[in-house]
Amino acid sequence: MSKTNYIFVTGGVTSSLGKGIISASLAKLLQARGYNVTIQKLDPYINVDPGTLNPYEHGECYVTIDGAETDLDLGHYERFTSQPTTQANNVTTGRIYSTVINKERRGDYLGETVQIIPHITDEIKSRIKLLGNEGDFDFVITEIGGTVGDIESLPYIEAVRQLKWEMGNQSIVIHLTLIPYLAAAGELKTKPTQHSVKQLLQLGVQPDILVCRTEHHLNLNIRHKVALFCNVETTSVIESIDTDTIYNVPLLMKEEGLDTEVLRKLNIKDNRKTVLTQWENFLKRLKNPIHEVNIALVGKYVELKDSYKSILESFVHASAENLCKINIKMISSEKVSDENVDYMLKNMDGILVAPGFGNRGIEGKITAIRFARENNIPFLGICLGMQCAVIEYGRNVLGLEDAHSTEMNPRTKYPVIDMMDEQKSIDNMGGTMRLGAYTCQIEKDSKAYLAYQKQTIEERHRHRYEFNNKYLQDYIQAGMIVTGVNPKRNLVEIVEIKSHPWFVGVQFHPEYSSTVANPHPLFVGFIKAALNKK
Repeated sequence: MSKTNYIFVTGGVTSSLGKGIISASLAKLLQARGYNVTIQKLDPYINVDPGTLNPYEHGECYVTIDGAETDLDLGHYERFTSQPTTQANNVTTGRIYSTVINKERRGDYLGETVQIIPHITDEIKSRIKLLGNEGDFDFVITEIGGTVGDIESLPYIEAVRQLKWEMGNQSIVIHLTLIPYLAAAGELKTKPTQHSVKQLLQLGVQPDILVCRTEHHLNLNIRHKVALFCNVETTSVIESIDTDTIYNVPLLMKEEGLDTEVLRKLNIKDNRKTVLTQWENFLKRLKNPIHEVNIALVGKYVELKDSYKSILESFVHASAENLCKINIKMISSEKVSDENVDYMLKNMDGILVAPGFGNRGIEGKITAIRFARENNIPFLGICLGMQCAVIEYGRNVLGLEDAHSTEMNPRTKYPVIDMMDEQKSIDNMGGTMRLGAYTCQIEKDSKAYLAYQKQTIEERHRHRYEFNNKYLQDYIQAGMIVTGVNPKRNLVEIVEIKSHPWFVGVQFHPEYSSTVANPHPLFVGFIKAALNKK
């Protein structure tokens, strides 16, 4: 294809309908036809990035290979398409306004009155077109965060209106909406969808395709009714029925012909088949397990599963790879103590201690790690989870009773985890951590090497604190070995206990790079070890 086509995905009626999953599923379907596709997310909040947002507010912060702290939907994009995302794939209102204000301060606007239209909308349009201009993409799918009618989203919808006018048949709008089922009446109701589309029309945007979330199948009469009141063709009313796993959605959208309808609306003649053989095989393995394990996920944000979205999805990928059903028990680290740890973690075949920041729940994590170490239960510690493993080993094996991280206890006598040197002069919180992909060199005689089957890897990071190399030889002599190191700066990346069946702590975030096509080897190895224990 000689030109890039732009697909905009908006949402109506209510939030959390799954715009990210629909966008990722459409990208997967177009990929399966042989097209080169990327997805971006435009978020209407004023934060410059999600890095400073509490996970309770917005779920996990996802990190790209180039070190951008982004919305968790980018994780879905990568997991579905195996296409890496970058800084350009996530834009917030804060970043848009910051750029425009900086231009105004430099005098770029030559004394003009800076306004929402055209200055803010022009900046939004340039960010949307950036991926198409710089990458060799056939399609750029742009998901607009929030819900139509939100005051925060108005500049984005206006930018879409202008782009639709400018691009003509190179762009279409997909509107995701809800058709609720009223049990008392025994009916599906289309009125919320009609109102949502009317709100969009009032802003000057006519959707080309409607994707309707529903608990029950839409019959032809309902599709006709929605089409009639919303100014779309009946074939453009796509059903998105509730399903037991998000990984069913691409197949459901294929059955509904979403990709075919998109191509038709863009006047692209294409008779190629949508080949999803690998995806179908993944689902077959996922739904037909022959083993079962119980895994404890110990963290401080367990009330909101989206806080650990990438970890939970990595377990899904590893479960299919191991033909194993994984029962995840979410355990609040604040509730774990020496008195109840045996009860809390009994019958667990593996224990994962999650990443995070701050002192809350830290002692519970350390207690859970001690339980895993002393009872030979397979253990995986990620980022802070790895640091807690170092603290626990220092206290209970090396005899450094006060061992801690200077993040939690700046006055600790034994700072086995300390702030990285380059972080000590930094004041701003946002976007200043060690972020993005860095190289790690793995020792051959290690569990990590058995998992990766190679010595040089690249993994994504998000941290300020690091293993204190002053204590390195003490740990090695006591039995906690370093099996992964950043070769450029000699930073500890992976620690293991050689005498333990499977005890691995990693400073990086393996969950960010696990996909359907390539389940992460550490998660696969961890579950394999849990199966061996069982």
